[in-house]
Amino acid sequence: QVQLVESGGGSVQAGGSLKLFCTASGYTYSMAWFRQAPGKEREGVAVQNSDGSSTYADSVKGRFRLSRDLVYKTLSLQMNSLEPDDTAMYYCAAGTYGGLDEEYFDYWGQGTQVTVSS
Repeated sequence: QVQLVESGGGSVQAGGSLKLFCTASGYTYSMAWFRQAPGKEREGVAVQNSDGSSTYADSVKGRFRLSRDLVYKTLSLQMNSLEPDDTAMYYCAAGTYGGLDEEYFDYWGQGTQVTVSS
């Protein structure tokens, strides 16, 4: 059983930046960030692929950057040029390689809130 703990959420004005962190209690294969806004379904934000590259949702391409530290078992998400539509609960997930789809992820964190005001 892998436990995931997120941190780094908060409130920021549009155009600002935040960095999210996720620490895993053990080794994991693929790790990713998802988010869920009030009244909406959870959606994939960014995932690390098996070759070390990252895949991003179209809505965050060019603004968000995923990075992973295997030694410290952390996954971070640098979020720049934040928009009010980025407001959501952000969840870290760990599972198998396959893409930015919930079906590949077995372990989930509790979430960290990101609020972007206009």
